[in-house]
Amino acid sequence: MKEELRISQIIYPSLCDLEGKLSVAGVFSLFMDIATQHAEHLGVGAKDMLSRGLFWLTVKTKVRILRRPGMMETVTLTTCPLVPERMRAIREYAMEQNGELLAQGKTEWAVLDTTTGRLHPMKGIFAPELTLSDEPAFPAAFSRMDPDFSGCETLGTWTVRATDIDLGGHMNNVAYLRALLSLLPSGELKAFPEGNVELFFRNSCFEGDELTFLRRPTPCGLEFGAFRPDGTPAILVHAEHAQASRGA
Repeated sequence: MKEELRISQIIYPSLCDLEGKLSVAGVFSLFMDIATQHAEHLGVGAKDMLSRGLFWLTVKTKVRILRRPGMMETVTLTTCPLVPERMRAIREYAMEQNGELLAQGKTEWAVLDTTTGRLHPMKGIFAPELTLSDEPAFPAAFSRMDPDFSGCETLGTWTVRATDIDLGGHMNNVAYLRALLSLLPSGELKAFPEGNVELFFRNSCFEGDELTFLRRPTPCGLEFGAFRPDGTPAILVHAEHAQASRGA
């Protein structure tokens, strides 16, 4: 069985921002898409998992963006899962163009038992004949974020739309990032830190939920939190400028 998937991808206009480059959210979308495609090949796609009473949960994602390609350029995307731990698994990604690394990332996943509502061990999730690597290509550690945004600036609010909802019935992972970026005026959007961008998923949101986005500066960039009406965080976002993220 193939433990790595490598595909060619054109950067279509639907993936680009107001500068005609692959948007920050577009990077996450492409990595999400190739992960979904590869999971289908490996027999652990959404339908396969649901037939076993299981569902993939995204815990957190870290992406390092070195250079965003322009509209209609062609890139190569690669993804592979690593040897899972007992309750968590890591999948890595890379985006290249003519041998130049443009972006790389990783996602930490867990598996939910849809019957019990509890996390399911990773043992037996992947086929036994599949040989997975235990050597990460992107070993950078996830950042630590303080979920307390008391006294921080309010960026705006977002009501979860039907178009934000995915197959799981809750707000899609990348939809959170798109909502956040949609609250920024064009000047700030162009200046959005795009070296390391990390998403920490805390609580699911559903159609009609209203999220309040707060932000605070850091020495290297910005941090954001999206909070539900009860004050619990839905997602936390850590963004660093490229100069600060080199070697991180």
